[in-house]
Amino acid sequence: MTQSSATSAPCAASHPLELLAPAKNGEFGMEAIRHGADAVYIGGPSFGARAAAGNTLAEIEALCHFAHRFGARVYVAFNTILKDEELEAAQRLTHQLYEAGADALIVQDFGLLKLDLPPIALHASTQTDNRTPEKVRLLEQLGFSQVVLARELSLSTIAGIAASTSVALEAFIHGALCVSYSGQCYISHAMTGRSANRGECAQICRLPCSLHGSEGRVVAPNSHLLSLKDMNQTANLRALIDAGVRSLKIEGRLKGLDYVKNVTAWYRRELDTILTERPGLCRASVGRSTFTFTPNPQKSFHRGSTDYFLHGRQQDITSFLSPKYAGEPVGTLLDSGSQGKSGSHWIELGEVPQGVEFHNGDGLAFFAPNRTLTGLRVNRAERNGAGGQRLYLAEPVAGLKLGMPLYRNHDHHFAALLAKPSAERRIAVALTLKESGSGVELHLKDEAGVEAMATMALEKQPARDEARATATLQEQLAKLGNTDFYASAVQIEWSTPLFLPVSLVNQLRRDGIAALEAARLAAYRRPAAASIALPLPMLEGTRLSYLANVYNAAAEAFYRELGAGSVAPAYECNEEEREVPLMITKHCLRYSFNQCPKEREAGFKPEPLTLQIGSDEFRLRFDCKRCEMQVLGKLKRQKR
Repeated sequence: MTQSSATSAPCAASHPLELLAPAKNGEFGMEAIRHGADAVYIGGPSFGARAAAGNTLAEIEALCHFAHRFGARVYVAFNTILKDEELEAAQRLTHQLYEAGADALIVQDFGLLKLDLPPIALHASTQTDNRTPEKVRLLEQLGFSQVVLARELSLSTIAGIAASTSVALEAFIHGALCVSYSGQCYISHAMTGRSANRGECAQICRLPCSLHGSEGRVVAPNSHLLSLKDMNQTANLRALIDAGVRSLKIEGRLKGLDYVKNVTAWYRRELDTILTERPGLCRASVGRSTFTFTPNPQKSFHRGSTDYFLHGRQQDITSFLSPKYAGEPVGTLLDSGSQGKSGSHWIELGEVPQGVEFHNGDGLAFFAPNRTLTGLRVNRAERNGAGGQRLYLAEPVAGLKLGMPLYRNHDHHFAALLAKPSAERRIAVALTLKESGSGVELHLKDEAGVEAMATMALEKQPARDEARATATLQEQLAKLGNTDFYASAVQIEWSTPLFLPVSLVNQLRRDGIAALEAARLAAYRRPAAASIALPLPMLEGTRLSYLANVYNAAAEAFYRELGAGSVAPAYECNEEEREVPLMITKHCLRYSFNQCPKEREAGFKPEPLTLQIGSDEFRLRFDCKRCEMQVLGKLKRQKR
């Protein structure tokens, strides 16, 4: 017989600190939670801004059930702009996702606010271009309970937004950077017909291009001029929290499972350290994660690291050489050659960083003289007499030059650890065994305050060896095996020690754990949907351009009700024939190539610049007041 109580201790902080990880699918989401995520975001069957990362309702339901065991949440990306003919299906899907257990929808299209939605929390996607206190206040008034901030914001801007609103603020802390403000990039649709706002970005920004100045002068040939490094805010977590961020987000719904495991574990450890320093903060979910590996984000895909504009504009934010993963620096090429009848090829490295160990199957990379990133595979590794490394290669590689730096982009040993089960997550539970009138009862209370009890009727027999009987009971009750729990304390409370057969103790423990699992699920509460705060601010007479991304009649009606004087159709409607900004970005090529008038001597006049991508040319316009660059172009009609 089992009994349970579904009471839990509330978090003392107004907004608990949340580590939010990406989930390409249900398996990835579960591993993110095992590795320490407090919440995951995942694409549903459709309408997510990563069209290649959709999942079935059944998969999302299974993920929600798993996540809720730890008090973790599942947010479904629903952040594309919608056609009129998609609204009915979108409305139906919101209800299906709610029934599947989803905790929130991440949305971009304001037309959804005109539909009959379930009582589910709404998060404003970064695609809604959330850069100002005014915009975030509007989103809060519209009923959004969490807002994903633009990646380009400085700490002072984030703090200003936090001071002006009470909505939960979410910020990216790791992963790939879009060069354009999110939701304001149309170059993919203009060139290929594949819209980023529809989840089909062609990643034009990662292609090689050339920068031209006056009279066709080549300023920079064949470089990845719109490709940025990846974000890494490890050093700024405390500052972001102080500024008011409460949800810390890892990018990467298209990344591999090794990336999800490693990067999530890395930030889990970092945030746990901060939580021990800050008693006023608390974690958004429960359970302690342990790992079979030492997390290191340098070993997972990245294009170099930047904290972007968090501390203002800086030079080193771009990855002009390559949008690929070069890897972690492992030394410079000291020597190379071949030996033996088989002609085995080898290289020797000097200045190997402390702690770097090479393994058979490692992958290395280097930038060849033509600046192409080139890879090589290690067959065998051995130390040389000078403390460096001699590495035997799978095949000869052209382009190696003495003194050039080498990088490791595949650590075979590390990858092998991540390919196996690499984390466990357990919830602390205190167990107390008490004597009852008809037998014994086992009381359980977990770290969140959820309680359960299991009882067992039995014939009471005094123990012959009291100390041994008590020790055996404590040992057996602590054996929580493959459950979600570990015993933080085991107490025995009775007047006279009793003898309990091990088989009965094990059954009592299993019953107690089953009762606690049921109690935890019963205690779980999804976040409530926020209500609209009236009166709403009006947009009296505002003329909205294609930048508002209005793709359906419901979205237009929404803006009309707020007083907009005119509402232009979204760029994806293919009605914008003239040259317009296809990208609006804080990344500035004038600044990168020493032509910024703010940085140069008085009277300096920068030359006009154009960007050539393949056979297409794009004029660049610079808004120095806002410190922004615009990539201008026209819609290229696609062949049908």
